[in-house]
Amino acid sequence: AIRAAVETRDSGSPLGRAADYLQIFTGGTFSQSSLFGLGIMPYITASIILMLLGEVIPSLKKLRQEGQTGYKKIQEYTRYLTVLICVVQAMMYMRMLTMGEDQFIYAGMQRQAIIMGVIGMTAGTIFLMWLGEQIDEYGIGNGISLIIMAGIVARTPWAVWELVQQADLRPGAAAGSIGPAKILFLAVAFVVVVAGAILITQGQRRIPIQQAKQMRGRRMYGGTRHYLPLRVNHGGVMPIIFASSFMMFPPIIGEWLARAFPASVAVQRITGALSYDSYTYNVMYMLLIILFAYFWVTVQFQPREMAKNLRDSGSFIPGLRPGRRTAEYLETVMARITFYGAAFLAAIAIVPHVVAFAIGVPSRITMYLGGTGLLIVVSVSLDLVQKIEANLLMRSYEGFTSSGRIKGAYA
Repeated sequence: AIRAAVETRDSGSPLGRAADYLQIFTGGTFSQSSLFGLGIMPYITASIILMLLGEVIPSLKKLRQEGQTGYKKIQEYTRYLTVLICVVQAMMYMRMLTMGEDQFIYAGMQRQAIIMGVIGMTAGTIFLMWLGEQIDEYGIGNGISLIIMAGIVARTPWAVWELVQQADLRPGAAAGSIGPAKILFLAVAFVVVVAGAILITQGQRRIPIQQAKQMRGRRMYGGTRHYLPLRVNHGGVMPIIFASSFMMFPPIIGEWLARAFPASVAVQRITGALSYDSYTYNVMYMLLIILFAYFWVTVQFQPREMAKNLRDSGSFIPGLRPGRRTAEYLETVMARITFYGAAFLAAIAIVPHVVAFAIGVPSRITMYLGGTGLLIVVSVSLDLVQKIEANLLMRSYEGFTSSGRIKGAYA
């Protein structure tokens, strides 16, 4: 039986920092060996794999173009792949409990514990996957993003409490403690990240649209001018979630290599390069975020379809011919603004590592008070508020809204 939690590992080791990082996406359940220890990340990994395969396998690409029927079939494949990934990751997790000098499973019960752990964790992730799909179908907002946000919010009070416990507000605080200057720096960084997240989430590039004039009888109709909004951060938090699902495993692999080949200098260098606080890891993380941001735009943004809809509705972009020229212009503009959105996401993602290294605050605290966790909470919250407002306005619930917004909301 499991007799201790993973969080008893040394947080300074690569494996300990990997466990700290996984807490962001599991709400702290990863360190407690619970049913939901793997969280929703296996489902996200399966979705990424199928999205990538959909670009190279003709049959999957054809399914994506078949509308709702093809979408349901791809979702079915995603569920099967999620179960397979869960089994592999759960076995890795249970194996991690037997590594090193600390024995987290009693001798003689390892096989039974591993089997029960794999079954339990797989069942927990399947339940979260089902819950996310139910939210998508019957609720408001993206179910997977809401589940991740709920886990981050649930873990944030723990990070604040640990910060309070380690704080030393005396003027002559020791050099290694968290003094007033460090707390002030964390507060300023928190405000800057929140403001930046709101700015990049709400940021738009407005493309002017002119409606063609039409004569009906003796009167002239049309000719009005409006705008086509293109979001700077079109992918939202999905690129950073996708990149995180890939980058959480290199430190664990590096730790295994170090334990398997303790005398190898090459393995020690590889382990150092794969650790969370290394330049190599952070550069790879930033590049993956930028890559997934462009990939998400390629999959979700359809300039040709938008140009066709504009032409069919009698609208056009001033100075551009409807059709192919309009589609090329929209694609070019989207590629340019996506660069700024992706660069911001990449910069925000490494804020916890930079702050932890610069001022000496534990990374398990900075991960919740800035960076990836805070960006996900802000972005998903803004998206949720907007969808609630749209739903209320569609149902004409004037009592809950004021001038098109939820009373008291400024998002």
